[in-house]
Amino acid sequence: MIPLVDLKAQYAAIKPEVDAAMQAVVDSTAFINGPQVRSFEESFAAFCGVRHAIGVQSGTSALHLALMACDVGLDDEVIVPSMTFIATAEMIGRTGARPVFADVDPRTCNLDVGSFEKAITPRTKAVIVVHLYGQPAEMDPILAAARQHGIQVIEDAAQAHGAEYRGLRVGGLGDVATFSFYPGKNLGAYGDAGAVVTNDEGIAEEIRLLRNHGRHSKYTHEREGFNYRLDTLQAAVLETKLRHLEEWNAARRRTADLYREHLAGLPIELPYEAEHVRSVYHQFVIRVQCRDKVLARLRENGIGAGVHYPIPLHMQPAYDHLGYRPDDLPASCAAGEAVLSLPMYPELTGAQVEQVAKTLSEALGGGE
Repeated sequence: MIPLVDLKAQYAAIKPEVDAAMQAVVDSTAFINGPQVRSFEESFAAFCGVRHAIGVQSGTSALHLALMACDVGLDDEVIVPSMTFIATAEMIGRTGARPVFADVDPRTCNLDVGSFEKAITPRTKAVIVVHLYGQPAEMDPILAAARQHGIQVIEDAAQAHGAEYRGLRVGGLGDVATFSFYPGKNLGAYGDAGAVVTNDEGIAEEIRLLRNHGRHSKYTHEREGFNYRLDTLQAAVLETKLRHLEEWNAARRRTADLYREHLAGLPIELPYEAEHVRSVYHQFVIRVQCRDKVLARLRENGIGAGVHYPIPLHMQPAYDHLGYRPDDLPASCAAGEAVLSLPMYPELTGAQVEQVAKTLSEALGGGE
């Protein structure tokens, strides 16, 4: 069996470091707002090349806080690509605003600039730009259109820790950015965790206030907030793993190169990567005809492939009330029917990549 993600292999490689970091928290009993939280925030801000990083409970809560800090509220609209995990959109409704879905670039599954511009109305308050699968979105034209219309730009970088656009790390390209540290991410916690990063002092202070019950001191609450704090144990794990992230991302890129070499000539579409971006390959996503049949054959033969994401958001039952039809966003629907994620993690060996490629070739009929 070659799994889609192998967290056991990663833990085995760094076990002494992680165990020591967690034991230090247990010994101190500073489980809430311990010094490791601030230390990780400073390290992650430096990694992203931004002034502020605020640790929070999850990537979903990071999105909620980012929207609130951008003053998104009742009757506002927020544009979001349809090809993404539902967390990108579901917090929009929690602010009283309405998600407006836009189509994606068929090469990358990232937000299509033309579709974004067509979706803008006088009520548009913000756009959430997803760097899907670890591939940075085409930020320059998105930022230009947003600035022209006075729209706040929120980066959803949940799958793109360390990815670069024109030499700059994602996270510092828009007004504010959110990260998830779900265990399977390039930088993953041992539970739920997330962060908001920004260069804007006002946004940073608002998020620090909101994540901790609307307070800066223990019993003085300046406003209603949330219990969205990053716990100290997760911060300790994340700071330990952050020291290895560059190395792990480089390994993912080497694996992507191996996949391209072994999969050349097969009747599939390989991931597109523009010359001016550096993907960190959270997923290695190909496109293939008869995807579900190919996926079933891969799994039958011990290859833990997956699909991210089969149903675009504008076709999800949760958004039936918005009245979208499949052909409103055709590129998103076409992607949902064809995308296939192959195993991808830093510890994946060359022999395993070769085995995945061989099995995929057989599943496509090339080995028969």
